[in-house]
Amino acid sequence: MSRQITQPLNQVRLTNVAVVRLSRHGHRFEVACYRNKIVNWRQGTETDLTEVLQTERVFTNVSKGQFASTKIIKQCFDTSDEEVVCRFILDKGAVQVSDQERAAQLESTMREVASMVAEKCVDGNSGRPYTVTQIRDAMKGAGYMVHPTRNIKQQFLDCVRLIKKKGVLDIERAKMELCLTLLASGGGDDDVSSREFLDCGRL
Repeated sequence: MSRQITQPLNQVRLTNVAVVRLSRHGHRFEVACYRNKIVNWRQGTETDLTEVLQTERVFTNVSKGQFASTKIIKQCFDTSDEEVVCRFILDKGAVQVSDQERAAQLESTMREVASMVAEKCVDGNSGRPYTVTQIRDAMKGAGYMVHPTRNIKQQFLDCVRLIKKKGVLDIERAKMELCLTLLASGGGDDDVSSREFLDCGRL
């Protein structure tokens, strides 16, 4: 006679998840998130909780599919509202990633920062642009370490500042060129004011 194996009602199996973990008052709590959504949430570019969480439940162990009890949640967070607790864990918890995932995140961030520097900066003497490879070598020479979850623009600014400080490259922000064309009709004072404005525009 065959036996049917059933999954306990307090467990749920999730696959392809990123886990955010928080320890509080001696208990471990976890939430299960979609990959690549945690960074968006913490940067404020994603505000819809349902787009970030695979399920709006609090776990004690996501990999085993074990939910936290309402009693323990209430004791540790002073609320039994799991949506509120999920938001708290997302904001304050630590993202659990494998070494391989961490390396891939760092490489992706490194590439983004280096590309932005190469796009927006030039050689201070010649005005010629640097290649992404040159920028990456300079980042390494300056000892700049990227952060997988920090804002890319802020990391770009910090990177340029450190490269200049260490003197690894003679690097400057590329200057914008602005061309203004004004068409004035008639004569008199209007023509004079138009010419003066154009002269200022060239400066």
